[in-house]
Amino acid sequence: MGYQCLTPCTVQVSRKDEFSVIVSKPGYHSAEMPVRTQLAGAGAAGFAGNVILGGVVGMGVDAATGSTLEHFPNPVVVTLTPVRAGERPSIRKLTPPMPEPPPPEQQQQMSAN
Repeated sequence: MGYQCLTPCTVQVSRKDEFSVIVSKPGYHSAEMPVRTQLAGAGAAGFAGNVILGGVVGMGVDAATGSTLEHFPNPVVVTLTPVRAGERPSIRKLTPPMPEPPPPEQQQQMSAN
């Protein structure tokens, strides 16, 4: 992708794209955070609704457009670690936090479909 910006910033990408964000600042170790796609909470209910109402065509459109997906983590939040004296700067690979489960009413909606 090759986007660059000064934080805080916003970058618009397709919901289907997975990518890594690298944050760097002189005097600090850089940090790399993977941004992945996951099934959106409302997307699951809509996808299930397509099975009942829209059939294969509706499911195909949602899958092709990525409307059932969302990026995680979103937003990306990174804390940089200062480089100590005598230490070489490096890129620290981070693991995204676990996504939060959908709200209870959304879970009920998804299980009802």
